[in-house]
Amino acid sequence: MPRPNIVIIYTDDLGWGDLGCYGSPDIRTPHLDALAARGVRMTEWYSNSPVCSPSRAALLTGRHPAHAGVESILGARRDTPGLPPQSTLASALSAAGWRTAVFGKWHLGVEPGSAPLRFGFDHHFGFRAGCVDYYSHIMYWGVRNPLHDLWSDDDEVWHNGDYLTDLITDRAVEFISSVEDPFLCYVAYNAPHYPMHAPADAMAQYAHLPWDKQVMAAMISRVDDGVGRIVDVLERSGRLEDTIIFFSSDNGPSAEERNWLGGEEIAYAGGSTGGLRGHKGSLFEGGIRVPGIWSWPSTLPAGVTSAEPAMMMDVTPTVLAAAGVPAPADLDGIQLFTGDAPERTLTWEYAGQQAVRRGPWKLVIDPAEHLGSPQTPGTYLYNLTEDPTESRDLSTQHPEILAGLVVANRAWTATLDSWRSRTT
Repeated sequence: MPRPNIVIIYTDDLGWGDLGCYGSPDIRTPHLDALAARGVRMTEWYSNSPVCSPSRAALLTGRHPAHAGVESILGARRDTPGLPPQSTLASALSAAGWRTAVFGKWHLGVEPGSAPLRFGFDHHFGFRAGCVDYYSHIMYWGVRNPLHDLWSDDDEVWHNGDYLTDLITDRAVEFISSVEDPFLCYVAYNAPHYPMHAPADAMAQYAHLPWDKQVMAAMISRVDDGVGRIVDVLERSGRLEDTIIFFSSDNGPSAEERNWLGGEEIAYAGGSTGGLRGHKGSLFEGGIRVPGIWSWPSTLPAGVTSAEPAMMMDVTPTVLAAAGVPAPADLDGIQLFTGDAPERTLTWEYAGQQAVRRGPWKLVIDPAEHLGSPQTPGTYLYNLTEDPTESRDLSTQHPEILAGLVVANRAWTATLDSWRSRTT
């Protein structure tokens, strides 16, 4: 059985329409476009949550956020607990002989017992909370005082003035260059999450764009440069063919006013959902449908576009199966790329919103348009094949489909209640 290396590249608040290979007219992403050309580009890839901490919990555990025990955005105080003790992709691979490291954003708990080294990672370089200044690596939001947040394993480190996206890439490349096979390298960029910071040379590439789109494009381009460097070191070391690379984003683009550095209380429009409705914090497609790219040249076909609906919780079972490592029995995700794609019922819950998708049909209950916006009470039905922008509610035209999805949502709610009761 092959023992592939695994590289997971995760971005923060990157929209479904923010890459060249997903139709962006403005942002040049040649390295990610090449990655997609070498593998499988998923057009209906979903986060398990429209916000970051639950999405990351689902990615690393293979479980729905409520099942993993993280359903909301976690805070930044140094006593903030996070992911409850459980198996993760890293712990399963580590036990089977993989070297494991995470570079960048953790956001699954700040206190020492919730740090990455407690969940199967041999090494961590990056920050533990939700966001930091890209140059000082200080967290300014949601805490009483500014809080420095940059760590190497369990030690606080200082790199004042160094652009964090580049630091993350540097450490990931160093790890890949020096580590023995097999390895797991989880590269969790905080770009393009606010604050909106980009180096002058990256900004200069997009001087023709309005400032909000310019800085977004510059931040994403710097991530793309990092992806290029990671692929290059794999290629130069002869490892690219037998390395699984997965690329995605934790949720859709943010429309939060705090992205805007001018101080105006206006909605930010720098990121792109590719025309989908909703933003970060919403269970409409724009909040949860994100880029999903898989590359494994020795095994997966090249240049394939897949419209199979799949979710972040599918990463752990898919990777463990590819690695020949037994998966825990209680995972909610499924193994992808088996040649058999049965129809699934996909489910979401966030902050009182709920959604269910089966085939082309999607039920949305009490939705919000973006993080911080009011919910719209009601039950709404959409056909995503005919109406991917969720602009036409068909609940009155198709009562039988609505009824079936409502029944499925009741079962989903009962499952949520049972998971939550175990942790109370």
